Amino acid sequence: MQRTGLRTLALDFPRIIGFGGVAGKKEGEGPLAKNFDRIYPDATLGQKSWEKAESALLRSALSFALDRAQVSPSQLDLLLGGDLLNQCIGSAFTARDYDVPYLGLYGACSTMAESLCLASVLVEGGAAAKAGAMTSSHFCSSERQFRYPLEYGGQRTPTAQWTVTGAGAAVVAPTGGSIRVNHVTFGRIIDKGVCDINNMGAAMAPAAADTIKQFLEDTATAPGDYDLILTGDLGHVGSELLIELLQRESTDLSAVHSDCGKLIFDREKQDTHSGGSGCGCGASVLCSYILPRIENGELRNVLFCATGALMSTTSFQQGESIPGIAHLIHLTNSPE
Repeated sequence: MQRTGLRTLALDFPRIIGFGGVAGKKEGEGPLAKNFDRIYPDATLGQKSWEKAESALLRSALSFALDRAQVSPSQLDLLLGGDLLNQCIGSAFTARDYDVPYLGLYGACSTMAESLCLASVLVEGGAAAKAGAMTSSHFCSSERQFRYPLEYGGQRTPTAQWTVTGAGAAVVAPTGGSIRVNHVTFGRIIDKGVCDINNMGAAMAPAAADTIKQFLEDTATAPGDYDLILTGDLGHVGSELLIELLQRESTDLSAVHSDCGKLIFDREKQDTHSGGSGCGCGASVLCSYILPRIENGELRNVLFCATGALMSTTSFQQGESIPGIAHLIHLTNSPE
């Protein structure tokens, strides 16, 4: 493992050998429906609370990832996961079902990239032979925590995004498969003073611009060198801001950029305003739609940069601005 430039680590070994992505009913009615490993038409997943439903969703995604990797839970040396709930109970209550060392993470909606980056670094350094990375969100559990009770029926602003009911998981190992982790870049907290809790895209776009720009400088590459530069869940508003911010820096992503929050829903037919959001947005899109395309060679060189808004209901009520963060992982099709 070597540091390249200021903030990027170049890796030799890590590979994603298994992955799984699951989603809820609304996501299953969107453009990516055929790609999910499983769509749950009942938002409760047969559980007694929304929080238990989210854990069940995450457990399902991890099961698909382990099956694809042909790895049993006991063969994992480490499990890394996080979600949007207080104390990350969604992933913690999932991890308690496995007798595996567990690292709970919180990067808001950047957590899928964060968990994959850390899992890859730990595998590269020999701290783990096989590591699982997982992330989830649930519309109903998130609404209850961050906004209003579902019964309230408040009107959404045009910049608001729809929290995805979904989960993604991946297994990282030093050998196997055709998806190689080449680089990781850990993001800095960037805060431009955005205070609008209904405009997460504006809060997170500067962090995405900072991390992507730093990676391109560190690796001496340009946007055109990649098949796809995928952000986590900036949505429509945040994606436009990202393109504009980088164009001011003489970097044009427009030809190769896409965003998980734009891909997962049909904006017009599903009335999701600025698109999807939540930890499960980037996780489910990456693990059900992007990784299979890298594995089969349709995509050969991809940057996944997941973004997170590091706020809470407490900080919002105290009038704090919304810090943003973005972590990046560079994936290629590289058969052994």
